[in-house]
Amino acid sequence: MINIKKILIYILTGQCIFWVGCGIYSFSGSTIPGHIKTVAIPLFEDKTAEFGIDQRLTDALFDAITQDNTLKVSGPRGGDSILQGTILRVEDRAGQYDQTEKASDFRVTITIKIVFEDVKKRNILWEETYTQWGSYDNVETQREAGIVEAIEKLTSDILNRTVSGW
Repeated sequence: MINIKKILIYILTGQCIFWVGCGIYSFSGSTIPGHIKTVAIPLFEDKTAEFGIDQRLTDALFDAITQDNTLKVSGPRGGDSILQGTILRVEDRAGQYDQTEKASDFRVTITIKIVFEDVKKRNILWEETYTQWGSYDNVETQREAGIVEAIEKLTSDILNRTVSGW
């Protein structure tokens, strides 16, 4: 004879084990410690002769983190964490050549170093050097489009590393 009471106990026990096990896993994909809710983004340090790129990169990162909404952006000294960046290099190089071996396409490459620090616990969560590029033709006014492209790629890399950990 089947004991319905025992079957119900097994089913309920199985469901409890299942839900407790699932409660440990998070689908957010974030590797940010739980106590970090805000991030400060001071102006990038610029070790190049490229005027204004520090402000543009800082603004782009500020906008990306604000739109992502995983962390709230705080004032320069008020965050649980801080993202500090240094622009190391901005280089222009020929990307492609035409049949006459004249450069027809150029790449502007930006290299930066980023440090993401937990201010509350006073430890570095990660530190990376990123290099990204944008392309443009040999018209000087087009170089701006290459810089914008490189900044967008760098911002995406930093955002993904900060909030996703990959």
